[in-house]
Amino acid sequence: MKKIISALTVLALIALSMPVLADPAVDAKAAILMDFGTGTVLWELNPDEPLPPASVTKVMTMLLTMEAIDRGEIGYDTVVTASERAKSMGGSTIFLDAGEQMTVDDLLKGIAVASGNDACVAVAEHLAGSVEAFVERMNQRAAELGMNNTHFVNCNGLDAEGHYSSARDIAIMSRELMRHPDIFRYTTIWMDSLRGGAFQLANTNKLIRFYDGATGLKTGSTDGALCCVSATARRDDLHLIAVVLGSPDSKSRFASARELLDYGFANYRNVRLGEKDKTVTSAPVKKGLKDQVTLVSADDAFALISADRVNAVKTETRLEPDISAPIKKGDSLGEVVTTLDGEVIASCRLIAAENIGRRTVFSYFKSLMEEFMSV
Repeated sequence: MKKIISALTVLALIALSMPVLADPAVDAKAAILMDFGTGTVLWELNPDEPLPPASVTKVMTMLLTMEAIDRGEIGYDTVVTASERAKSMGGSTIFLDAGEQMTVDDLLKGIAVASGNDACVAVAEHLAGSVEAFVERMNQRAAELGMNNTHFVNCNGLDAEGHYSSARDIAIMSRELMRHPDIFRYTTIWMDSLRGGAFQLANTNKLIRFYDGATGLKTGSTDGALCCVSATARRDDLHLIAVVLGSPDSKSRFASARELLDYGFANYRNVRLGEKDKTVTSAPVKKGLKDQVTLVSADDAFALISADRVNAVKTETRLEPDISAPIKKGDSLGEVVTTLDGEVIASCRLIAAENIGRRTVFSYFKSLMEEFMSV
């Protein structure tokens, strides 16, 4: 099969017409708009300038927490004991007391909704033994993700010398966090409570209530960083990430994020090629113990196009011309491809959902005998 660019690593957008909506009006030092499905940058302003990120830092803290949950190191019901250091945190807190115990579930709620600096410290110390060790993990993960203009000094985003990130890097780590859909159980909360209702929570991200399709993700503000946000929203199959750094005030921050998101939803659409592990079709198998093999999508895959070219897009399934046993689960046996004006712009591999052994003389006669006995 000829090599075709994957929809997960694409995309040069082909033959784009004039945008439906003009460039967004952004009042900030830096900003970026990224498509979650493909990672394509749709608009940018000083995207690689290192700037203090304030509490948007907590996106990385939440990411490491979700990854620890996925690895089975902790669970949502794991109980964490707060330290004196956690208690001593200033700024936004959930007022943890030294020795107070709280589940990871509640601490994530405290981080995502109330931006609790103390909750971040409690989680960091539980996962890594100390804040310093946790920050090392944050920087290591940032390097792995290709966040080239980021250096963390703490886990919560309080102003500190040498603590910085960029709009592009924040979009990258936000996208990685969004790969853990459970996080939206926290980032979409508007109001809730902790301690059996004794402590009320209200989301610092006002877009959650006032922007159609908002899914998160994290706000931040300090004297050094001014007002920042990593704002995410989804409509149909288009899930966008709008990062705004260094807005002069909270109103400007949210207005800028709204401008970016509106621009993305007006100008672009995602065409879904495949949903990971979902059955797409079946294909005939030669010389196999089964006559058909089930084919599933290898990945969640999309093709990103301009809104005014949607009707010009065609999607088709292409199978290998000669599929013969033996087949191993996961073997690539075809693809779903998207074309625009006759040119392939994206693809998604189709893989075998099962093992299929090769038919032997013995198996052939065995099947004949089984048919004979059933008559």
